[in-house]
Amino acid sequence: MTAAIGVVITEHIVAGLLQEENGQMALTGEPLRFPVDPSETDALIGVPTNELYELLAAQIRPLVQAAAYPVSGIGIAVPGVVRGGVVQDAPNLAQLKGLRMGEALGAVLRESGLDAPVHILNDADSVAAGLASRGGNLDRLIRVWTLGNGIGYGRWPIADGVWEGGHTVVTLDPKERFCGCGGVGHIEGIMGNRAMRLRFMDMEPEDVFANALKGDARCREFVDLWHRALAAGCATAIHLGGPGRFYFTGMNIRFLDIKLLREHLEMMVRMSPLQSYSLEVLGADDAISILGAGVAALRAQQDW
Repeated sequence: MTAAIGVVITEHIVAGLLQEENGQMALTGEPLRFPVDPSETDALIGVPTNELYELLAAQIRPLVQAAAYPVSGIGIAVPGVVRGGVVQDAPNLAQLKGLRMGEALGAVLRESGLDAPVHILNDADSVAAGLASRGGNLDRLIRVWTLGNGIGYGRWPIADGVWEGGHTVVTLDPKERFCGCGGVGHIEGIMGNRAMRLRFMDMEPEDVFANALKGDARCREFVDLWHRALAAGCATAIHLGGPGRFYFTGMNIRFLDIKLLREHLEMMVRMSPLQSYSLEVLGADDAISILGAGVAALRAQQDW
């Protein structure tokens, strides 16, 4: 019997204890969250790294104490490019760039007497891993788009590569410069929460979509662009990796009109062998990401 800790860093930090039940890992008890108020979406921006490590450790320590079995792995899911345990870039949490986060957090935890392997992965990959684990489909291809401050693209099985699908170029308009990474024409520069605030300085994203429903021409045009951008990302993934199931989740899933997305995607994917795809909306569920982070940490040890 074993236990693991899953931690996810997006607009907030959420952490949970996973323990083995009937041969599968399952979330035990209520997840811990920082900040507690879900309306605070900017609480982690600019937090110094040493404070961030302490915040993470404060979430992990009580979970370790509550575990009935030894904690065999700690999975930390973060937004950005993660390779070889290094956060190579994280446009929406810039203080993470270049960090050997697993090593540094592991050292902080060892000061508390906890010596368990720390595995770092992309936050969208943790959602895909959680979906695969929950459905007993760890051998199947799963792709996930996470819609929040940034736009994440996750896949399971995790494969070598960058997989920053949110930075897929979907427009050649040189004015599309709202992406947090500074690139031109990216999905995230259209769909990301930060990007929408920069585009509509006089409105919050929820106001834009509400006004579109009321018939505002400018907002309606943007809502259509928002959906076309996501459809273009899916179409690119299909043309490169083949059809299959796509999941959509994150705090801005509330804005997604799956019917409109499908209409745009049908115009972009025309080759008949590639049309056997499916689209499924998931509610924003931290439990899935926590499960995926913990399972990925345990699987990484097996791969080593």
